[in-house]
Amino acid sequence: MSFRLEPITREEHLRFVTARPSVSHLQVPSWGDVKPDWRAESLGWFDQGGKLAGAGLVLLRPLPRTKRYLAYLPEGPVIDWSAEGLERWLEPLTTYLRGLGAFTVRMGPPVVARRWSADAVKAAIADPGARRLGDVEATVREPGADDIAERLHRMGWRRTGTGGEDGFAAGQPRYVCQVPLAGRSLEQLQGGFNQQWRRNVKKAEKAGVKVVRGDQEDLPTFYELYVETARRDRFVPRPPGYFQRMWQALTAEDPDRMRLYLAHHDGEVLAAATMLTVGEHVWYSYGASTSRRREVQPNNALQWRMMCDAHERGAAVYDFRGITDTLDEDNHLLGLLRFKVGAGGQAVEYLGEWEYPLNRVLHKAVALYMARR
Repeated sequence: MSFRLEPITREEHLRFVTARPSVSHLQVPSWGDVKPDWRAESLGWFDQGGKLAGAGLVLLRPLPRTKRYLAYLPEGPVIDWSAEGLERWLEPLTTYLRGLGAFTVRMGPPVVARRWSADAVKAAIADPGARRLGDVEATVREPGADDIAERLHRMGWRRTGTGGEDGFAAGQPRYVCQVPLAGRSLEQLQGGFNQQWRRNVKKAEKAGVKVVRGDQEDLPTFYELYVETARRDRFVPRPPGYFQRMWQALTAEDPDRMRLYLAHHDGEVLAAATMLTVGEHVWYSYGASTSRRREVQPNNALQWRMMCDAHERGAAVYDFRGITDTLDEDNHLLGLLRFKVGAGGQAVEYLGEWEYPLNRVLHKAVALYMARR
């Protein structure tokens, strides 16, 4: 079966996404509004009967002083990745984007390759001979993932180095932490916590930490804590307008697409986090906290409230997003891995991001420039 690819309306795109149990929040139409430096376009794959069979949000980043673009489909497109003849999906995509002036196409297949249970990750961290999670025997190897990677290689796609060795490089993370919710009670979820997590949730309750839903007016409070977190954890914070734009764009598409939670104690907000939902998939998106009064464990209380609300909504998975691949005790991100996995989460490896050069000269020149920055 061959597919016809063409632009689709936001309404068509949203209907397609809404009909599926899980689609990345980076592949909903409104995500293009969050990225004003990129030109966004919704694309659809139509089968021979004219039925919309796949969709993708492509972001186009112009090369300065040219009419050439980097075309990027973060955690997409939403197609049948397990289908035979993967080229019938991807060749129309590269042909169409070449016509728009793209010199490179980058995408992130939403295909899981391997999973490690919380116990397996804990054992790997304790093993002095283990250097990286990817070198440790997985609890589950997803069938078909290696075949998809091999087919992409044969078609000329190459895995990028982004989202790379510590899980937090440019691009989307290859390794994430997910807590399965489907078919589990809240008691079973809490039973999956490690001892430290259970103790901290009880500490927060006893100390009187209260977690409440916020609104757009609370974003400045979140941002103040976020900037403090960026200084403490050594990352460059996004500008405040990013979160205002994110709230306005996502909630305009779906009033419950984005939520803000705030952890209060004795009249002060100690921690805050954003939560995103598409179908049965819920993501912890951005977190922020102060160093003050950490002994009352506001972060554990915040996450537990968000997991409870996700469970109440019927979510199948609570996604902590990116984790580090390194198991080095000297890496400051290892503590974040311990925190996320301590909630009973699985470490999950996706196929990563892949690139296809449409103009090899420009592709190589831009890659060389980025490497020297």
